Amino acid sequence: MFSLQARMMMLLGTLFAIIYAIVVVIGTAAGITNFYFYLVISVGIMFIQYMVGPKMVEWTMGVQYIQRQDFPELFAMIEDQSRKANIPMPRVCISRSEIPNAFAFGRGQRDGRVCVTKGIVDLLEEDELKAVIGHEITHLKNRDVLTITILSVIPMILYRIAWSFMFYGGRNNRDRGNTVLIGLAAFLFYFVTNLLILYASRIREYFADKGSVELGNPPSKLATALYKLVYGSARLDKDMLKETEGMKAFFVNDPSRASAEIRELKELDQDGNNTIDPAELMVLRNRDIQVNFTDKLMELLSTHPNMLKRIKHLSSL
Repeated sequence: MFSLQARMMMLLGTLFAIIYAIVVVIGTAAGITNFYFYLVISVGIMFIQYMVGPKMVEWTMGVQYIQRQDFPELFAMIEDQSRKANIPMPRVCISRSEIPNAFAFGRGQRDGRVCVTKGIVDLLEEDELKAVIGHEITHLKNRDVLTITILSVIPMILYRIAWSFMFYGGRNNRDRGNTVLIGLAAFLFYFVTNLLILYASRIREYFADKGSVELGNPPSKLATALYKLVYGSARLDKDMLKETEGMKAFFVNDPSRASAEIRELKELDQDGNNTIDPAELMVLRNRDIQVNFTDKLMELLSTHPNMLKRIKHLSSL
């Protein structure tokens, strides 16, 4: 089985190979200057998105920045984890959302922010919350927001190429036929690269889980936190979950999948105490897990790994 690093390198190689192929095709068919036009437009949009992104997150999630005296325990956790990760202390904030979750955002390590929701503070024990914070601190350490933002420019370029060539390309019937074919190929690559970006996002989640453990958090504490987050989200009204649909890529887990995931995860809590202790994690480590076709398909289209597979990965750390 390939390591996470090998998978990420293969993924990046595939994405840039696709871009190289597109450059060659566009250069042959219509002149390389067209490609640079799409590149400049897409990079410009990405840059604007990157710069205003933190403000959009603040508005969407009702983020409130706090000082040490407001929540000393939370500050101490984030300070400890950022010190161990050797990154600057992020700004600390709380969201009024009842959805139990946490997320990191910002334009880089020096602009990092870690936010917890009211829901997660009420749900998790201190060690469990600290493990989740370690996950988010690792996202900042690995510059995951920047990585995914840069990668997302690839399908953006392909979409613009597909749209332009399918509807505006070609001066005569023969040219029109060629440009439509190029447009269709670009649209196909757009779909494929979107799937690859989702895969990259799922790999980054595995990296962040591993990073939390490397920062001193026991795997069982993070596994229990994930289990409780799924359980807490599954109890919420669906309309509440829809309000943050556009934010779930930032979250520790995907709340919209909680109802389906909770059925699988209940089997892990063998003693029914709402935690996944080290012994239960060891049982999972020595067990083969089966994921049905529907769950595999849902994972393929998601920014987060299947939760059972994710906790299985934690059991191996």
